[in-house]
Amino acid sequence: MFLIQIAAERVPSRMLSFFVRHAELLKFLTVGGLAFITTSVLFFGLKWTVLDEKPVTANVIAVLVATVLSYILNREWAFTARGGRERRHEAALFFLVAGIGMVINQLPLAVSSYVLGFRTPNVSLLAENIADFISASIIGTLLATVFRWWAMRRFVFPHAVVPDLERAEAVQ
Repeated sequence: MFLIQIAAERVPSRMLSFFVRHAELLKFLTVGGLAFITTSVLFFGLKWTVLDEKPVTANVIAVLVATVLSYILNREWAFTARGGRERRHEAALFFLVAGIGMVINQLPLAVSSYVLGFRTPNVSLLAENIADFISASIIGTLLATVFRWWAMRRFVFPHAVVPDLERAEAVQ
């Protein structure tokens, strides 16, 4: 807590109230940022090595790994004040939402690669990689993030956790 107090003292009160009001969204976006970095590193690592002919497969694998990381961080940090479901039910819904998000994430890359033909030899290797980055890492991630934010709050972590006051009073 000591570091948080030091940081809070240095942030202007107007900004601090914004951060407090939107803490859940900011945490969600932070988790998304970490998942984005994980996805990008794995995607290009796989695409430039063992899956050079299969960019969509490389991206699916990268997104799957990032999704597991995302579940853990969202459950334990971003949406820690929400709940309302059994853990296994919540996990199943999370991975269903993530699966739909993965499909949304893959659509721009599939269109770029297979409909528009941004693959070598049709375009240079540099153009292919730029098109893959823009379509998969930027457009696909943005679309999937908007969907996931809505679906996580609506279906996976729907209720704010309310302390059981009767049980708390009985303990005292």
